[in-house]
Amino acid sequence: MQCQPPSQQYLANIPPGPKPWPVVGNFGGFLVPAFLWRRLTGVRDRPAAVSPPVFLMQQAKLYGNLYSLFVGSKLVVVLNGYDVVREALSNHADVFSDRPDIPIITILTKRKGIVFAPYGPVWRRQRKFCHTTLRSFGLGKLSLEPCILEGLAVIKAELLRLSEAFAHTGVDMTPLISNAISNVICSMSLGQRFHHQDREFRTLLDLMAHGLEISVNSPAVLINIFPLLYYLPFGVFKELRQVEGDITAFLKRIIERHRSTLDPENPRDLIDMYLVEMLAQQAAGEEDGSFTEDYLFYIIGDLFIAGTDTTTNSVLWLLLYMVIYPDIQEKVQEEIDEVVGRDRIPSLTDKGSLPFTEATIMEVQRMTVVVPLAIPHMISETTEFRGYTIPKGTVIVPNLWSVHRDPTVWENPNHFKPSRFLDNEGKLQRKDCFIPFGIGRRVCMGEQLAKMELFLMFTNLMQAFKFRLPEGVPSPPMHGRFGLTLAPCSYTVCVTARN
Repeated sequence: MQCQPPSQQYLANIPPGPKPWPVVGNFGGFLVPAFLWRRLTGVRDRPAAVSPPVFLMQQAKLYGNLYSLFVGSKLVVVLNGYDVVREALSNHADVFSDRPDIPIITILTKRKGIVFAPYGPVWRRQRKFCHTTLRSFGLGKLSLEPCILEGLAVIKAELLRLSEAFAHTGVDMTPLISNAISNVICSMSLGQRFHHQDREFRTLLDLMAHGLEISVNSPAVLINIFPLLYYLPFGVFKELRQVEGDITAFLKRIIERHRSTLDPENPRDLIDMYLVEMLAQQAAGEEDGSFTEDYLFYIIGDLFIAGTDTTTNSVLWLLLYMVIYPDIQEKVQEEIDEVVGRDRIPSLTDKGSLPFTEATIMEVQRMTVVVPLAIPHMISETTEFRGYTIPKGTVIVPNLWSVHRDPTVWENPNHFKPSRFLDNEGKLQRKDCFIPFGIGRRVCMGEQLAKMELFLMFTNLMQAFKFRLPEGVPSPPMHGRFGLTLAPCSYTVCVTARN
């Protein structure tokens, strides 16, 4: 059936979808008690019973891979499956690459930065500058490897120290991993590293992860329907404001220190390069004013948050799958021992010689998809797509989870099977439908950095240690915790040195 949004005239020829509730749209299933949901709809499992990516994939069985939902009166079109996602984001990139004005995101980002800023000339200029600058500081290059390995050395030293003390209860790897990952992007963009026991930095990383989760997976999402809820002085609304305030204070202190010590002839990092660009813009009398200290703040926030949370969760997922599948862990370690040995640490130059290890990383990424619903896109002009009319301003949700669990392109997609990325000769084979970093104009800018970090961290940890769950402790649920990213449920691992 076709959808009719609350308090709006019928929209002709939009994609099919479920009938919306008054005022809240299709969001209503998440707002009523379970017993009332069953009585009103006759459906036993309400949407909240499964994670949003899984629920949206299930809806595709009813309405097709292209369907409509309403959040309040706002039209949302969901893209499921590789063919639909690729056609929209790559073949129609000019109209599918904008970002929607979602209240909670607009409040937190002011629609500036790289990740959430609207598509257009200012965004393209900012993104090009950031990408070029980060490359000059090693993004995607072997010159960045020592920076990543420096963080790994800290992790390995700490694990050796903690392994005996927590031999039975296990070690929570999250603080060590997140600190090492964040320090890589901090080195390039902020020009400094932080010790893993730095209390302010540790608190900031914890708040950042918590803020991402509550902004998507708590009553805070109601801000998108009733924006004034953001200012309530209690509950998750107060927590969200506290997270925003703490991150703001931290980053602005760093920018101020850079501004006061800037040497335009010797820029130290991305912040310095940006400040130099600002001076050049002012000297040239450019009127667009796109390079401002305010914009810099949101760019640094994007890099800091996106460069930490996604890769940290990917590494944590890798370790979790290795303790759940010890036979795969053993096979990875055998390959590393055979190719690299024990006398030197793995390097990026070993990447082409470790196909099963690479396939394992890719399979964990496929199974978990740390940004399963990407970042919402928006249609910048009314367009005809696959026989339907999608109006200008429609929010587009690319369900990357569905791409990686699509049974039409993946054999037994819910089974963990690294060999699916190997050919008959055991060589790595890439698949077009493997897009954990997204696709199109908004593809993740840090893709190359993330791939470097994942490979080096995984191979170095697998070479040095054996990981297992504590005795008698059940495996954590594998559905994870859904926020803006998909994080594994909390777990600890017992660590044994292999040397």
